[in-house]
Amino acid sequence: MKEKINTLLAKLEASKLGGGEERIKKQHAKGKLTARERISFLMDEASFEEIGALVTHRSKDFGMEKQIFEGDGVITGYGTIEGRLVYVFAQDFTVFGGSLSETHAEKIVKIMELSLKAGVPLIGLNDSGGARIQEGVNSLGGYADIFYRNVMASGVVPQLSAIMGPCAGGAVYSPAMTDFTIMVEQTSYMFVTGPNVVKTVTNEEISSEDLGGASAHSTKSGVTHLTAANDYDCIQKLKRLLSYLPQNCEELPNKVPYELGEEYIDGLEELIPASANQPYDMRSVINKIIDPNSFLEIQENFADNILIGYARLGGRSIGIVANQPMSLAGVLDVNASKKAARFVRTCDCFNVPLLVLVDVPGFLPGTDQEWNGIITNGAKLLYAFSEATVPRISVITRKAYGGAYDVMNSKHIGADMNYAFPTAEIAVMGAKGASEIIFKNEIRASENPEETLKEKEKEYAEKFANPYRAASRGFIDEVVLPKEIRRKLIKSFALLENKKHVNPKKKHGNIPL
Repeated sequence: MKEKINTLLAKLEASKLGGGEERIKKQHAKGKLTARERISFLMDEASFEEIGALVTHRSKDFGMEKQIFEGDGVITGYGTIEGRLVYVFAQDFTVFGGSLSETHAEKIVKIMELSLKAGVPLIGLNDSGGARIQEGVNSLGGYADIFYRNVMASGVVPQLSAIMGPCAGGAVYSPAMTDFTIMVEQTSYMFVTGPNVVKTVTNEEISSEDLGGASAHSTKSGVTHLTAANDYDCIQKLKRLLSYLPQNCEELPNKVPYELGEEYIDGLEELIPASANQPYDMRSVINKIIDPNSFLEIQENFADNILIGYARLGGRSIGIVANQPMSLAGVLDVNASKKAARFVRTCDCFNVPLLVLVDVPGFLPGTDQEWNGIITNGAKLLYAFSEATVPRISVITRKAYGGAYDVMNSKHIGADMNYAFPTAEIAVMGAKGASEIIFKNEIRASENPEETLKEKEKEYAEKFANPYRAASRGFIDEVVLPKEIRRKLIKSFALLENKKHVNPKKKHGNIPL
């Protein structure tokens, strides 16, 4: 018995070497950590417990019976991150290129099911060349088994994916169905078909980095939510992102200790220009309102006319959606609507309250937008806000025009509290455009049309370019001075902490996908 135990321990120790010292050296030469090093950085010291360390593949074709590595190219188990229990898998590129076999998939499926049963977050560290071609349909079936569990766990426990090497073909769909994806710059890539296939089909020559690297997916496709400079930076961002989320959909996010003070803000009103046409950086407004250095922006380089991200307010975790006047004047377009809608639904899944900062002139006009579905894509954001049952608060910082006023978490679609600064404008459109329509005949008949237009603009602005008409109807709960907004928001979110709202019973809604 003792001899058998020693043999098992020796095998376990050998498995920790991955695919051998030479392969590990090559991994390090590329600036990448090994799978075990990644887990070591991710988890609290000595907290990781491995599951399935002695599992081996069952393939007997193409000489595979002679190539046996315990663990079969993936390390799975559980441990703690800052004291919170998580399940994790890390694909080991030094073993068969991290390729997914039947048993490799079974190990991942096992911890996914345990994660779901226990109500514990799941983190995947992806670094794989794809399906193990020596196993054929068995490996393909393994991917489908994983995809199915991704869907079953969606909205139940947070699922975070780090792409720390190649992720190609069918493998990309598992990270795509998780809540957040982080890619490492220069060493990771994602694509359904690689450069060789692209060249064969379209005669287009492109590198792996340009086709599916971190830069491409953070700026062009929006597939990745965050990028990291290296493996260590990636792991730090995983930890920070997890800190804003609860263990599961039945719990609230953790609050950090915070002592309430006067909470008045100096200089906020100076950041917002009086002219509705002058840009300003909404990030500066966000950073004035939230707890210092707490904003974690998501998809920073994609659809930058809208900002999304997590922050803390009075120690409480919140999600922020904000128009960005510095880009396209903050209009809503196809990509901005999709970006914000997904984020709103993610926050709603995990009980993260929403703060919406509104400065929106409307939807972006043009044939490109109409033909690419601004109608259905804009409706996604409208649907997401309307469906959300978490505490929802809006602040109109400057203007809210047209249908975009409705879509950006207005009182009419179920927002709990709506505030506006005294300089806010709420109207169907800007004063100039409205005056040209309403007073068209008077302007045309006037001896001095330009002067008449200015007079009518002023008349319209006095009536609508302020928040008081909306406040008189109850659409705005309070007109708040900028210096008082942080204090007001902290109190409002505390008031709404135990909000209970249940949508009508249904199998599920039918969001306009």
